[in-house]
Amino acid sequence: MPEEKVWSVVELLKTTTAFFIEKKIDEPRLSAELLLGHVLGLQRLQLYLDHERPVTPKELEAFRAACRERMQGRPVQYIAGEAFFYGYRFFVDERVLIPRPETELVLEHAMERLAASGLESAKSPSILDIGTGSGCIAITLALRMPGARVTAADVSADALDVARRNAEAHGVADRIRFVEADALDSSFAEKAGGPFDLVISNPPYIPEAEWATLQEEVKQYEPRLALVAPVGFEYYESIVAAAQALLRKGGVLCFELHADGAEGVRRLVGSGFSGVEVMQDYNKLDRVLSCIAE
Repeated sequence: MPEEKVWSVVELLKTTTAFFIEKKIDEPRLSAELLLGHVLGLQRLQLYLDHERPVTPKELEAFRAACRERMQGRPVQYIAGEAFFYGYRFFVDERVLIPRPETELVLEHAMERLAASGLESAKSPSILDIGTGSGCIAITLALRMPGARVTAADVSADALDVARRNAEAHGVADRIRFVEADALDSSFAEKAGGPFDLVISNPPYIPEAEWATLQEEVKQYEPRLALVAPVGFEYYESIVAAAQALLRKGGVLCFELHADGAEGVRRLVGSGFSGVEVMQDYNKLDRVLSCIAE
Protein backbone atom coordinates (compact mmCIF):
# COMPACT_ATOMS: atom_id res chain seq x y z
CA MET A 1 0.00 0.00 0.00
CA PRO A 2 1.49 3.39 -0.98
CA GLU A 3 2.29 5.77 1.84
CA GLU A 4 -0.07 8.73 2.28
CA LYS A 5 1.28 12.06 1.14
CA VAL A 6 3.02 14.11 3.81
CA TRP A 7 1.46 17.57 3.76
CA SER A 8 3.21 20.78 4.63
CA VAL A 9 1.33 23.59 6.36
CA VAL A 10 1.26 25.78 3.25
CA GLU A 11 0.11 22.95 0.95
CA LEU A 12 -2.69 22.02 3.33
CA LEU A 13 -3.85 25.62 3.63
CA LYS A 14 -3.93 26.13 -0.14
CA THR A 15 -5.77 22.88 -0.83
CA THR A 16 -8.29 23.35 1.98
CA THR A 17 -8.99 26.96 1.03
CA ALA A 18 -9.68 25.93 -2.57
CA PHE A 19 -11.97 23.14 -1.35
CA PHE A 20 -13.90 25.51 0.93
CA ILE A 21 -14.28 28.00 -1.94
CA GLU A 22 -15.65 25.25 -4.16
CA LYS A 23 -18.14 24.26 -1.46
CA LYS A 24 -19.12 27.90 -0.84
CA ILE A 25 -18.00 27.95 2.81
CA ASP A 26 -18.02 31.45 4.30
CA GLU A 27 -14.54 32.98 4.79
CA PRO A 28 -12.78 29.95 3.28
CA ARG A 29 -9.17 31.02 3.81
CA LEU A 30 -9.78 32.25 7.36
CA SER A 31 -11.63 29.02 8.17
CA ALA A 32 -8.71 26.94 6.93
CA GLU A 33 -6.18 29.03 8.85
CA LEU A 34 -8.08 29.00 12.13
CA LEU A 35 -8.82 25.29 12.01
CA LEU A 36 -5.27 24.30 11.14
CA GLY A 37 -3.88 26.72 13.71
CA HIS A 38 -6.16 25.19 16.32
CA VAL A 39 -5.05 21.65 15.51
CA LEU A 40 -1.34 22.56 15.45
CA GLY A 41 -1.49 24.94 18.41
CA LEU A 42 -0.21 27.82 16.29
CA GLN A 43 -1.34 31.40 15.72
CA ARG A 44 -2.21 32.37 12.14
CA LEU A 45 1.05 34.27 11.70
CA GLN A 46 3.03 31.27 12.94
CA LEU A 47 1.46 29.12 10.22
CA TYR A 48 3.18 31.24 7.60
CA LEU A 49 6.44 31.61 9.50
CA ASP A 50 6.63 27.83 9.71
CA HIS A 51 4.91 27.16 6.38
CA GLU A 52 7.10 24.18 5.40
CA ARG A 53 6.39 22.35 8.66
CA PRO A 54 5.14 18.80 7.94
CA VAL A 55 1.74 17.85 9.33
CA THR A 56 1.77 14.51 11.12
CA PRO A 57 -0.83 11.82 10.34
CA LYS A 58 -2.48 12.36 13.73
CA GLU A 59 -2.67 16.13 13.14
CA LEU A 60 -4.00 15.55 9.63
CA GLU A 61 -6.74 13.30 10.98
CA ALA A 62 -7.76 15.92 13.56
CA PHE A 63 -7.73 18.64 10.91
CA ARG A 64 -9.92 16.63 8.56
CA ALA A 65 -12.39 16.01 11.38
CA ALA A 66 -12.53 19.75 12.08
CA CYS A 67 -13.06 20.46 8.37
CA ARG A 68 -15.96 18.01 8.28
CA GLU A 69 -17.61 19.94 11.11
CA ARG A 70 -17.07 23.17 9.19
CA MET A 71 -18.66 21.61 6.11
CA GLN A 72 -21.75 20.90 8.20
CA GLY A 73 -21.98 24.62 8.98
CA ARG A 74 -20.61 24.69 12.51
CA PRO A 75 -18.76 27.99 13.09
CA VAL A 76 -14.98 27.79 13.24
CA GLN A 77 -14.93 29.43 16.67
CA TYR A 78 -17.11 26.72 18.19
CA ILE A 79 -15.04 23.98 16.56
CA ALA A 80 -11.84 25.49 17.93
CA GLY A 81 -13.47 26.48 21.22
CA GLU A 82 -12.02 29.97 21.04
CA ALA A 83 -12.50 33.43 19.56
CA PHE A 84 -10.43 36.58 19.69
CA PHE A 85 -11.75 39.92 20.91
CA TYR A 86 -9.63 43.06 21.18
CA GLY A 87 -6.54 40.89 20.87
CA TYR A 88 -7.49 38.57 23.74
CA ARG A 89 -8.43 34.90 23.44
CA PHE A 90 -11.81 33.80 24.82
CA PHE A 91 -13.31 30.35 25.21
CA VAL A 92 -16.63 30.07 23.38
CA ASP A 93 -19.19 27.37 22.74
CA GLU A 94 -22.85 27.24 21.72
CA ARG A 95 -23.93 28.74 25.06
CA VAL A 96 -22.69 32.20 24.01
CA LEU A 97 -22.51 34.42 20.96
CA ILE A 98 -19.28 34.53 19.00
CA PRO A 99 -17.69 37.98 19.60
CA ARG A 100 -17.80 40.22 16.52
CA PRO A 101 -15.30 42.87 15.39
CA GLU A 102 -18.07 45.48 15.48
CA THR A 103 -18.42 45.00 19.21
CA GLU A 104 -14.79 46.04 19.66
CA LEU A 105 -15.87 49.47 18.38
CA VAL A 106 -18.49 49.66 21.14
CA LEU A 107 -15.88 48.87 23.77
CA GLU A 108 -13.38 51.37 22.39
CA HIS A 109 -15.96 54.16 22.10
CA ALA A 110 -17.17 53.50 25.66
CA MET A 111 -13.64 53.77 27.05
CA GLU A 112 -13.05 57.02 25.17
CA ARG A 113 -16.29 58.57 26.42
CA LEU A 114 -15.60 57.46 29.97
CA ALA A 115 -12.11 58.97 29.86
CA ALA A 116 -13.59 62.25 28.61
CA SER A 117 -16.48 62.26 31.08
CA GLY A 118 -14.74 64.32 33.76
CA LEU A 119 -15.84 61.91 36.47
CA GLU A 120 -13.38 61.74 39.36
CA SER A 121 -13.83 57.97 39.40
CA ALA A 122 -13.13 57.52 35.66
CA LYS A 123 -9.67 56.05 36.28
CA SER A 124 -11.06 53.40 38.63
CA PRO A 125 -14.65 53.21 37.41
CA SER A 126 -17.58 51.08 38.39
CA ILE A 127 -18.86 49.37 35.24
CA LEU A 128 -21.93 47.31 34.36
CA ASP A 129 -21.94 45.06 31.28
CA ILE A 130 -25.51 43.97 30.45
CA GLY A 131 -25.82 40.73 28.46
CA THR A 132 -22.23 39.73 29.07
CA GLY A 133 -22.33 36.39 27.21
CA SER A 134 -18.75 35.12 26.95
CA GLY A 135 -17.67 38.02 29.16
CA CYS A 136 -15.55 39.53 26.38
CA ILE A 137 -16.58 43.14 27.08
CA ALA A 138 -16.47 42.92 30.88
CA ILE A 139 -13.15 41.06 30.95
CA THR A 140 -11.49 43.30 28.37
CA LEU A 141 -12.54 46.38 30.35
CA ALA A 142 -11.08 44.83 33.51
CA LEU A 143 -7.84 44.08 31.67
CA ARG A 144 -7.58 47.52 30.06
CA MET A 145 -8.49 49.39 33.25
CA PRO A 146 -6.82 47.66 36.21
CA GLY A 147 -8.63 49.87 38.70
CA ALA A 148 -12.10 49.11 37.35
CA ARG A 149 -14.75 47.28 39.35
CA VAL A 150 -16.95 45.39 36.91
CA THR A 151 -20.38 43.79 37.17
CA ALA A 152 -21.30 41.34 34.40
CA ALA A 153 -25.01 40.55 34.10
CA ASP A 154 -26.79 37.97 31.97
CA VAL A 155 -30.14 36.21 32.03
CA SER A 156 -28.43 32.92 31.08
CA ALA A 157 -26.75 30.90 33.81
CA ASP A 158 -24.98 28.92 31.08
CA ALA A 159 -23.50 32.09 29.59
CA LEU A 160 -22.32 33.21 33.03
CA ASP A 161 -20.51 29.88 33.46
CA VAL A 162 -18.59 30.62 30.24
CA ALA A 163 -17.88 34.20 31.33
CA ARG A 164 -16.54 33.02 34.71
CA ARG A 165 -14.26 30.52 32.98
CA ASN A 166 -12.89 33.31 30.79
CA ALA A 167 -12.44 35.67 33.73
CA GLU A 168 -10.44 33.03 35.58
CA ALA A 169 -8.31 32.35 32.51
CA HIS A 170 -7.47 36.06 32.25
CA GLY A 171 -6.82 36.47 35.96
CA VAL A 172 -9.59 39.01 36.64
CA ALA A 173 -12.26 36.83 38.27
CA ASP A 174 -11.71 38.55 41.61
CA ARG A 175 -12.57 41.94 40.08
CA ILE A 176 -15.78 40.94 38.31
CA ARG A 177 -19.10 40.36 40.01
CA PHE A 178 -21.39 38.04 38.03
CA VAL A 179 -25.14 38.57 38.31
CA GLU A 180 -27.86 36.38 36.86
CA ALA A 181 -30.63 38.82 36.00
CA ASP A 182 -33.00 39.69 33.17
CA ALA A 183 -32.68 43.26 31.87
CA LEU A 184 -36.41 43.16 31.01
CA ASP A 185 -37.34 42.53 34.64
CA SER A 186 -38.44 45.50 36.76
CA SER A 187 -36.08 44.35 39.53
CA PHE A 188 -33.00 44.42 37.28
CA ALA A 189 -31.55 47.70 38.59
CA GLU A 190 -31.83 46.48 42.17
CA LYS A 191 -30.07 43.19 41.35
CA ALA A 192 -27.34 44.91 39.33
CA GLY A 193 -26.45 47.40 42.06
CA GLY A 194 -24.63 50.63 41.37
CA PRO A 195 -24.39 53.47 40.87
CA PHE A 196 -22.10 52.93 37.88
CA ASP A 197 -19.82 55.22 35.91
CA LEU A 198 -20.41 53.20 32.74
CA VAL A 199 -23.26 50.99 31.62
CA ILE A 200 -22.45 49.15 28.40
CA SER A 201 -24.57 46.64 26.53
CA ASN A 202 -24.76 44.62 23.35
CA PRO A 203 -28.37 43.54 23.91
CA PRO A 204 -30.57 41.22 21.84
CA TYR A 205 -31.79 43.46 19.01
CA ILE A 206 -32.73 41.24 16.07
CA PRO A 207 -36.52 41.50 15.56
CA GLU A 208 -38.39 38.21 15.36
CA ALA A 209 -39.38 39.18 11.81
CA GLU A 210 -35.69 39.16 10.74
CA TRP A 211 -34.78 35.76 12.20
CA ALA A 212 -35.40 33.92 8.93
CA THR A 213 -32.99 36.25 7.07
CA LEU A 214 -29.95 35.42 9.23
CA GLN A 215 -27.14 33.10 8.12
CA GLU A 216 -28.02 29.45 8.54
CA GLU A 217 -25.04 28.77 10.81
CA VAL A 218 -26.11 31.64 13.10
CA LYS A 219 -29.64 30.26 13.36
CA GLN A 220 -28.46 26.70 13.84
CA TYR A 221 -25.65 27.21 16.35
CA GLU A 222 -25.70 30.57 18.15
CA PRO A 223 -28.05 31.13 21.11
CA ARG A 224 -31.32 32.69 19.98
CA LEU A 225 -31.84 34.13 23.48
CA ALA A 226 -28.82 36.41 22.98
CA LEU A 227 -29.91 37.62 19.56
CA VAL A 228 -33.66 38.13 19.32
CA ALA A 229 -36.17 40.56 20.80
CA PRO A 230 -39.82 40.46 19.69
CA VAL A 231 -39.77 43.89 18.03
CA GLY A 232 -36.09 44.71 18.50
CA PHE A 233 -36.22 47.64 20.91
CA GLU A 234 -37.43 45.98 24.11
CA TYR A 235 -34.01 45.70 25.75
CA TYR A 236 -33.04 49.25 24.84
CA GLU A 237 -36.28 50.51 26.36
CA SER A 238 -35.81 48.55 29.58
CA ILE A 239 -32.14 49.47 30.00
CA VAL A 240 -32.79 53.17 29.34
CA ALA A 241 -35.60 53.12 31.92
CA ALA A 242 -33.31 51.47 34.48
CA ALA A 243 -30.32 53.66 33.64
CA GLN A 244 -31.53 56.55 35.77
CA ALA A 245 -31.12 54.28 38.80
CA LEU A 246 -28.02 52.51 37.49
CA LEU A 247 -25.89 55.49 36.45
CA ARG A 248 -24.49 58.30 38.54
CA LYS A 249 -24.79 61.82 37.17
CA GLY A 250 -22.28 62.25 34.37
CA GLY A 251 -22.05 58.50 33.83
CA VAL A 252 -21.88 57.00 30.34
CA LEU A 253 -24.48 54.77 28.70
CA CYS A 254 -23.22 52.92 25.61
CA PHE A 255 -25.09 50.52 23.32
CA GLU A 256 -24.35 48.38 20.32
CA LEU A 257 -27.05 49.07 17.74
CA HIS A 258 -29.01 47.21 15.14
CA ALA A 259 -27.93 48.73 11.81
CA ASP A 260 -31.35 50.39 11.47
CA GLY A 261 -31.88 51.20 15.13
CA ALA A 262 -30.02 54.45 15.74
CA GLU A 263 -32.98 56.83 15.46
CA GLY A 264 -35.21 54.64 17.60
CA VAL A 265 -32.64 54.43 20.40
CA ARG A 266 -31.86 58.14 20.05
CA ARG A 267 -35.54 58.87 20.77
CA LEU A 268 -35.44 56.61 23.83
CA VAL A 269 -32.56 58.58 25.39
CA GLY A 270 -34.07 61.95 24.51
CA SER A 271 -35.00 62.64 28.13
CA GLY A 272 -32.54 62.42 31.01
CA PHE A 273 -29.45 62.17 28.83
CA SER A 274 -27.26 64.58 26.91
CA GLY A 275 -24.32 64.45 24.52
CA VAL A 276 -25.79 61.72 22.33
CA GLU A 277 -23.23 60.37 19.85
CA VAL A 278 -23.69 57.76 17.11
CA MET A 279 -20.67 56.00 15.61
CA GLN A 280 -20.55 53.95 12.41
CA ASP A 281 -18.87 50.58 11.89
CA TYR A 282 -16.49 49.44 9.15
CA ASN A 283 -19.40 49.15 6.71
CA LYS A 284 -20.61 52.71 7.38
CA LEU A 285 -23.63 51.45 9.34
CA ASP A 286 -24.72 53.08 12.59
CA ARG A 287 -23.34 50.68 15.21
CA VAL A 288 -22.69 52.50 18.51
CA LEU A 289 -24.75 55.01 20.49
CA SER A 290 -23.55 56.66 23.67
CA CYS A 291 -24.87 59.40 25.91
CA ILE A 292 -24.33 61.00 29.33
CA ALA A 293 -26.69 60.77 32.30
CA GLU A 294 -27.91 64.18 33.48
